Amino acid sequence: MARRGGCSATCGGRRVAGRRARLRQEFDSRASVIVSRLIEGVCRAAGHIRAGRIAFATGTKEWTMDWSDSPEQAAFRQEVRALLETKLPERYKRGEGPGERTWEFDRKSDDPKAREAANAWLAALAERRWVAPQWPAEYGGGGLSSMEQFILNQELARAGAPGVGGSGIGLLGPTLIVHGTEEQKARYLPAILNGETAWAQGYSEPSAGSDLASLQTRAVRDGDEFVINGQKIWTSGAHTADAIFLLARTDPSAPKHRGISFLLVDDIKTPGLSVRPLIDMGDHHYFNETFFEDVRIPARNLVGEENRGWYVGMTLLDFERSNIGGAVGSRRMIAGLIDDLGDAAAGATATHAVRAEIADRYIETEVMFQFSFRIISMQNRGLVPNYEASMSKLFNSEISQRLSLTGTRAFGLHANRWGDGSAASRYSDAYVRAVPATIRGGTSEVQRNVIATRGLGLPRG
Repeated sequence: MARRGGCSATCGGRRVAGRRARLRQEFDSRASVIVSRLIEGVCRAAGHIRAGRIAFATGTKEWTMDWSDSPEQAAFRQEVRALLETKLPERYKRGEGPGERTWEFDRKSDDPKAREAANAWLAALAERRWVAPQWPAEYGGGGLSSMEQFILNQELARAGAPGVGGSGIGLLGPTLIVHGTEEQKARYLPAILNGETAWAQGYSEPSAGSDLASLQTRAVRDGDEFVINGQKIWTSGAHTADAIFLLARTDPSAPKHRGISFLLVDDIKTPGLSVRPLIDMGDHHYFNETFFEDVRIPARNLVGEENRGWYVGMTLLDFERSNIGGAVGSRRMIAGLIDDLGDAAAGATATHAVRAEIADRYIETEVMFQFSFRIISMQNRGLVPNYEASMSKLFNSEISQRLSLTGTRAFGLHANRWGDGSAASRYSDAYVRAVPATIRGGTSEVQRNVIATRGLGLPRG
């Protein structure tokens, strides 16, 4: 009987693995054929296909698109994979940790193992100067090229490795490098790199979200200090952050896009500053309300010119919307869904409608990759993505919602399960988490307006 049970388990495992392999092959084949036909059809119509590549003529120049790695890029990719194989903590290899801002929340976790993983992963990246790969080497960054950054982020996303440094690395640091004084760079950048200071972003207000320039938080100059009063909302990670940067109105008589300044609060526990939790519809806590009541900061904490903070902030937002890890994350979710469909015990059903939806989602992630490549190529030429970043943000946020919804449809009524660790509950949770994706960081409506006015040159309504 023991041998029969062992054989049954082994054979059953082989059947599941074989079913998963067949499903993967089917979806990969179907999507690849559709994508190839779409690209080939468009390019042949314009006479652009030559020698297995796609060539575009503009005036007297011809541009060739090649998606494969160069030998140097392939070597760098292997270097990244080797780091992930040897230094990525097991906690992250197993996909454990908070679903949002994993490293930031782990570094302040009550669980010593979570803190250990966060610190170990930061140290591993710091050895290669990859904590801030996009920063110039002179500021402690990796000084990587745009394509190297893309490869690094692509491999990190594939492995499920969390980013480190949070808003300080991705948002504030690049802004200080462009707009900050030498004193500010020397004071803040090292603390961001070594994980000593994690920053929160104070932008949105109860009456100033999409219309951010209507913000009412005031900062009044009082000698060598600014005194801040007001409220911010949807402040992600403020409950574990050490400091906060914000936009505040310093000249209420100026037009709304002027009279705003970009300020730094070194210590989020500064007297008068309070953080209150906001629990989302999925019972998760990652954003907050922040209140400023006569909060005093040194005048030297002004970034850029006084009353010109809107333009500093908009530079920062262009960085925020350039998401090159979104397509990889979506592809990982698709791979996981295909695995679940290949496991009868998971409860998912691969109906024809579900198969067609997965193929559609797969194609959409390919489109997202092309958005990412476009943004990287712009940065490689020294350009700052503007409406292109809005296109990427818009497309990626909507993909995340559609993909999560496809997962719940595959599980049918099983998707009503919640928080029990089952495969079905993961997609329900992912769908709820994806609801804010088209709101935060600039709503889809705002992104479409940016694309229309800045990209297409249409008049404002």
